[in-house]
Amino acid sequence: MDRLPHEKGFHVSWDQLHRDARALAWRLDGRGPDDGAWRAVVAITRGGMAPAMIVSRELDIRVVDTISVKSYNWQEQTEPRLIKAPQAEVMGDGTGVLIVDDLVDTGKTLELVRDLYPEAHFATVYAKPAGRDMVHTFITEVSQDTWIFFPWDMALQYVEPYRGT
Repeated sequence: MDRLPHEKGFHVSWDQLHRDARALAWRLDGRGPDDGAWRAVVAITRGGMAPAMIVSRELDIRVVDTISVKSYNWQEQTEPRLIKAPQAEVMGDGTGVLIVDDLVDTGKTLELVRDLYPEAHFATVYAKPAGRDMVHTFITEVSQDTWIFFPWDMALQYVEPYRGT
């Protein structure tokens, strides 16, 4: 029998994302290079914005910036392209900076950002095996063929029961 589209999907609610991003913050607490502190949080937009906001709140980091990298066109992965860089004076070589994203998939997006800021600490909430080595810290690993449905991409709607009506 063929799989239904949602069977290999991992649906993340706002509550789950909040819990997982807080867990990421706790894992990062005290691990920065400045007596355990971090200088800044940089979100990889757009998916990293919600987790970065939660991490920055939990760790009381007031300097928050974004880096925009486009690597998906809807659900199709493309070559990553830098659209907007964070402030150069915030970044330096990345020392003391947390770079946060929602997910590392193949690692191509993070590879581009790591080339720019080699000393930054890379953290994602979720990780797939192909990109796991590109992050220093993550919370949950999912299989490579799993599609994560994030809450900002979803709307509540009726779903037919698995066995029909």
